[in-house]
Amino acid sequence: MTPLDIFHKMFDNDPFSRWMGMELVSVETGACSLKMTVRPDMLNGFGVAHGGITFSLADSTFAFACNSHGRQSVSIHCSIEHIAPVVAGDILTATAREDHLGNSISNYTITVCKQDGSPVAFFRGVAYRKQRVWE
Repeated sequence: MTPLDIFHKMFDNDPFSRWMGMELVSVETGACSLKMTVRPDMLNGFGVAHGGITFSLADSTFAFACNSHGRQSVSIHCSIEHIAPVVAGDILTATAREDHLGNSISNYTITVCKQDGSPVAFFRGVAYRKQRVWE
């Protein structure tokens, strides 16, 4: 299966990512980029996007990137640094870069940026690569 085939197999069965309004920008082996628009119902009590919004966008981008090699992969550790506020109407783009691909462990860095290109969050993900392949 191609990375795009795997993306659609996963995304089409992912109601949460679809509910968030995520859209594919690009996907290739070891990389993925998604975008979404922040809605008013995604804001917290401070009037900025809940941290879970940027985390979820980055986490989905991570999932599609680490599965793009054709082996099913699951996250075993994730962390995020929020460095700038996000408000309703902001268009966020998350871009995953593969830092290491091992037989059983892979590492990724995902940067989340606003529409002007300024970063709002840095996410690191570690995935366990199963022996099971996407079919």
